[in-house]
Amino acid sequence: NRATAPQIHKQAELELQAGLKEVLPQAASFSPVMVNNETAYYKALDSQGALAGAAFIASRKGYSSVIQTMGGLNLDGTINAIKVLEPISETPGLGSRIAEVKDDATLFDALAGKKKNPAARPWFQEQFAGKKANEIASVNTITGATISSKAVIDAVREKAQEIILLMENVGATCGLAFVR
Repeated sequence: NRATAPQIHKQAELELQAGLKEVLPQAASFSPVMVNNETAYYKALDSQGALAGAAFIASRKGYSSVIQTMGGLNLDGTINAIKVLEPISETPGLGSRIAEVKDDATLFDALAGKKKNPAARPWFQEQFAGKKANEIASVNTITGATISSKAVIDAVREKAQEIILLMENVGATCGLAFVR
């Protein structure tokens, strides 16, 4: 453990930074904001050092496991993007569809050598982009996986609302603006 722990920690940090960049690509750097000795959210700064938003990790019990989701909040309080963190231990073919990338390719596309779009994002997660926390309830759940999709919806909504309140309180004391 002594020999591998530093490498494991380094890899986990690289994955965290990649995820943060995925949910808030406009940010140049992220720094954790601690509340009660726990990371409440990650403050996102642009290349000039100005506040660019916030990123967070939300967790909620799904059907068969705890689902961890990373989210990015823009300064206007809208969700920029979410990312369901791996591994997903929900029921294959049902709950696992929260991380499924929709593929409209046909057999003819495959035979013609057409490849999947590597930038394609999971369709369920894309529904969150541009919504405010109180609008997330309008996200469509996945048929047959209501518990898993509702877990993600509720976790993101609650955590986003919590972060907005925290940032508004911090902003009021130090002159930062976070618009609802």
